Amino acid sequence: MIFKNRSDGGKKLGEFLLSKNIENPLVIGLPRGGVVTAKEVAQILKCPLEIVIVRKIGSPQDPEYGIGAMSEDEECFFGPGADFFDIHGTEVQQIVEEERQELRRRIKQYRGRELMDMKDKTLIVVDDGLATGVTASAAIKFLKKKRPQRIIFAVPVGPRLVRHYLKELCDEIIVLEKPDHFLGVGNWYDEFEQTSDEEVIELMKYRGDVT
Repeated sequence: MIFKNRSDGGKKLGEFLLSKNIENPLVIGLPRGGVVTAKEVAQILKCPLEIVIVRKIGSPQDPEYGIGAMSEDEECFFGPGADFFDIHGTEVQQIVEEERQELRRRIKQYRGRELMDMKDKTLIVVDDGLATGVTASAAIKFLKKKRPQRIIFAVPVGPRLVRHYLKELCDEIIVLEKPDHFLGVGNWYDEFEQTSDEEVIELMKYRGDVT
C-alpha cells in the first residue's frame, strides 16, 4: 500500500481503528507531520485531538538518525543506537540543549496551555510513520505518567523489528503496512512534504467533542 499523503494515511488508519470500537478515546498527534495524520483519525473516531511534543536527538554525525528523544518533561530516552556514542559528552549534550530549547518553543507555539486530562482514557498516539522508534518510545513513557487506561500506538507504516520492540512499552501497536525491507517513512507516501508550524497550529483548532 502506498499512501497518497499524510491525510490519506490518517483516513485509512482511522477507518481501521473505528472497527475496533475503542472506548473513551483521545487521539494524540506527534508533530509535526503526525498531527496531519492524527487529525484525520480524530475526525473519524469523533473524539478530541491533543498534541504532545517530542524532540528527536540526532547523532552528531547524522542529525536524521535518532539516537534518542526528549519528551515534554525534558526527560531523555536513548535507544540501542546510542551505545556507539558518548551520550554525556560535549557533542551529544549540545544537541540535547538545542532540542530542549526547540521543545519549549513548540509547546508554547503549538499548544500554549496545559495538556488535556488523560486519566482513565484510551490514548491513541498517532504519527505519520515509525522509523527508529525513539520518539515514539519517549512519547509513550511520558504519557504513561498521565495515568491513562490504555495506550495504543498507531501509524500507517513502520518496520517489523521496531514494531515488536514498541509492543513492550504500550498496550497495543497498530501498523497498517509492515515492510520487511524498510527504506524510510517517506518512501511509502506519494506526497511527503514537510509540515509547517502554521499547518500544525491550524490543525490543532480541531477539538472534536470537547465541551
